[in-house]
Amino acid sequence: MTSRLVGAALAVSLLLAACNTGGTAGGAPAAGGTPSAAGAVQFLSTQYNTVDETTKMNNVILKDSPVPTNFQPSELGPFNDRLTAEQKAAKVTVGLVGGQHGDFAPLVTAGYMDDVTQLVQQLADRNFPPKILDLSKFGTDKNYYVPWAQATYVLAINKKAMQYLPQGADVNALTYDQLAAWGTNIASATGQRKVGFPDGPKGLFARFFEGYLYPSFTGSAGVVAFKSPEAVSMWTSFRDMWKAAVSPQSTSYDFMQEPLMSEEVWIAWDHTARLIDAASQQPDNFMLVPAPAGPKGRGFMPVITGLGIPKGTPDRASSEKLIEYLTQPQTQINTLTQLAFFPATGAQIPTELPPGVKLEADAVAKQSSAPDAVPSLLPVGLGAQGNEFNKVYTDTFTRIVINNEEVQGVLNDEGGKLQALIDQAGASCWAPDPPSNGPCKVQ
Repeated sequence: MTSRLVGAALAVSLLLAACNTGGTAGGAPAAGGTPSAAGAVQFLSTQYNTVDETTKMNNVILKDSPVPTNFQPSELGPFNDRLTAEQKAAKVTVGLVGGQHGDFAPLVTAGYMDDVTQLVQQLADRNFPPKILDLSKFGTDKNYYVPWAQATYVLAINKKAMQYLPQGADVNALTYDQLAAWGTNIASATGQRKVGFPDGPKGLFARFFEGYLYPSFTGSAGVVAFKSPEAVSMWTSFRDMWKAAVSPQSTSYDFMQEPLMSEEVWIAWDHTARLIDAASQQPDNFMLVPAPAGPKGRGFMPVITGLGIPKGTPDRASSEKLIEYLTQPQTQINTLTQLAFFPATGAQIPTELPPGVKLEADAVAKQSSAPDAVPSLLPVGLGAQGNEFNKVYTDTFTRIVINNEEVQGVLNDEGGKLQALIDQAGASCWAPDPPSNGPCKVQ
């Protein structure tokens, strides 16, 4: 196994030290048993909730589950509502919770998640990255989730774009200024704006601002420096790039792999799981590279997911068996090859990866090991306010970039909404913003 593949497998965990932290709902047929099998573990998850991902979870990942399992993908709002209602009613049906690190924070604070420290210790041979285990403690001496998988977001590039790369630019170490110039070169030569972003109804565009643009231009996770002078400059520059280089169809894109394969766009930013089809189906046509850098560094967002057990679950032993299975090396590798989420264990990644997965592995490794990397955690502790939090960033984008409103005025207005949401959730600051006593403050 090459050193780059090792780096890809542990890309997020190796950089968490720098953090210094403190799609659609709907059920699916059960895996490892019949959908209505008595005693099936009810597996509620904010992850893998698109139709394609859910199908792969059921037909591949959970096919050999040692216990009957009913995988139930969910949006964050219904996910929180169900877990909260069951805990308050003391009638718990959910046996296993799968979610991002930030999804667990309010559940742990509310006392809804069980202590899984002993299970983590029993699974010591999984070689969970210590920094992820530290995160799972939420400032306590107990683990509240078992690491499950990790991913991130990168740039995908059609090789046809390479002839227009600005002179002197390194495609693996781009800056946002170079990206803008590159897109402008393409538009001038072809008459088409071929840079793309996932700004559709189910796109993950908010993460671009929270984990990429704000850290790169302000050094902030997008809260403390939300309305700063650096943010004003950032938004002004991004508006200029959008108008000169970005496809106007970006406001309808959910998954960038589709417009990439149709060549509507040649350069696109998105989640690794939402680029994998393009990389896998047309590996000779695409390059995957790190996201660009700004004045403060190369901001990027590690996506850490975990598996937890709600308090009062009806069959904890079966829940533990399912966690044991999902963290086995072969299951972790299946999750990588099927869903483009990298192991959160020490699972040995095969040297001979499928071509598309290898493209992503290389890009993830380069991004995480970049000397100017600025990792930014997903928002932590927002709970039911998570979707409204994301909406602040997409609304800010629409007002500034699409509607041409005055930048500072929009940031002042939306910053007030952001602060109200954070105050309501009681969420402390998360990396790269410095830790806070009490709710994080927009300055």
